[in-house]
Amino acid sequence: MTDYTFLVEEAFKALENAYAPYSNYQVGACVLLKDKSLIYGANIENASFGGTSCAERNAVFSLYSQGYRKDDIEAIAIVSNGDYIAGPCGICRQVLSELLNQDTPIILDNRKERMITNIEKLLPLQFGPKDVL
Repeated sequence: MTDYTFLVEEAFKALENAYAPYSNYQVGACVLLKDKSLIYGANIENASFGGTSCAERNAVFSLYSQGYRKDDIEAIAIVSNGDYIAGPCGICRQVLSELLNQDTPIILDNRKERMITNIEKLLPLQFGPKDVL
């Protein structure tokens, strides 16, 4: 099994850029691409809570905006400063289910514990393109 310590540390660097004045809950994400590029994301809160955007969505939307696609992704790390590892919220799970391959490693970490999973395990019975086409 791959040791994703480097990727986790890069995600913690992204966490430092989080803007979380309301929850004080910082999240960072870092995507490792197969070409070894790194794409970063941090959670950005807004007083209009619906305008808040999660770290993992920011990172994945950024890589798509740069022309990369799911087959370019090797793994994603999502880290938090919380007492528990930060599992992606429901919206993020839905987004990741379409924009990552089902078996892409998702590493969750909070410096106390680490879990390696994938979107297939995090969101069974996914709603996706097959359901709307």
